Amino acid sequence: MSAYPISEREFTLFQRFIFDIAGITMSDAKKALVSGRLAKRLAHHGLSSYEAYFSMLSSGQHKDETQIAVDLLTTNETYFFREAKHFELLRASAEAARPNVRAGMPFRVWSAACSSGEEPYSIAMVLADVLGNAPWEVVGSDISTRVLQRARTGHYPMERAAHVPPDYLRRFCLKGIAEQQGTMLVERTLRSRVKLRQVNLNTALPDVGSFDVIFLRNVMIYFNGDTKRQVVARVTSQLKPGGHFIIGHSETLNEISDSVVPVIPSVYRKAA
Repeated sequence: MSAYPISEREFTLFQRFIFDIAGITMSDAKKALVSGRLAKRLAHHGLSSYEAYFSMLSSGQHKDETQIAVDLLTTNETYFFREAKHFELLRASAEAARPNVRAGMPFRVWSAACSSGEEPYSIAMVLADVLGNAPWEVVGSDISTRVLQRARTGHYPMERAAHVPPDYLRRFCLKGIAEQQGTMLVERTLRSRVKLRQVNLNTALPDVGSFDVIFLRNVMIYFNGDTKRQVVARVTSQLKPGGHFIIGHSETLNEISDSVVPVIPSVYRKAA
């Protein structure tokens, strides 16, 4: 049993906290997750209750601690080349855009909830393969500074790379040796093509520009209906006409958005 048991009332405070900041609807089943992840912060600050920790966050005087709490309460689960069909579509889109790219219009892709970086680096491998030195850009964003810090290193356990095509592993990754055995490092040149930034999709977006393809996968499962509609409207407003919007296989835009139309399950397109 946790040294810091959490009451129903305290759990409700943190359900509201993460909803207000990130738009995430946390089910009652997450009570153990909240107490488990935040207990170390109570210990760190010498606090005896979750309510005391919530009061500290609510004071507005501890912005760094608020970000730590957000980082701890947002779940991140990802791996390289998750859902191979999405990357086949990305390849086809990049190939179709080649004439425009050669004319100087960069092909731009946004990984809008990039977690620890596997998704944007997977995207970058495909674009490096298809477009080479032609202008292209990948933006990866997340609400969590913790996972963005990990993404910037480009350093991962080798098991995360199980779905990376062998040719890409050879060309774009370095295999760890000695004390780094069992890990891989995304090659520096490719890392430099991926721009990582903190973005909260639940608030007005910063100027990220417009994109040919946007990945927003396995994010909406954490939002209620109204928040889904607001987030999708914000994100798809950055999609170029004719661009593709990719979501998770367990997600749908039915009754969420009519700004994009379905192409295949989990893939949508903005009217040209």
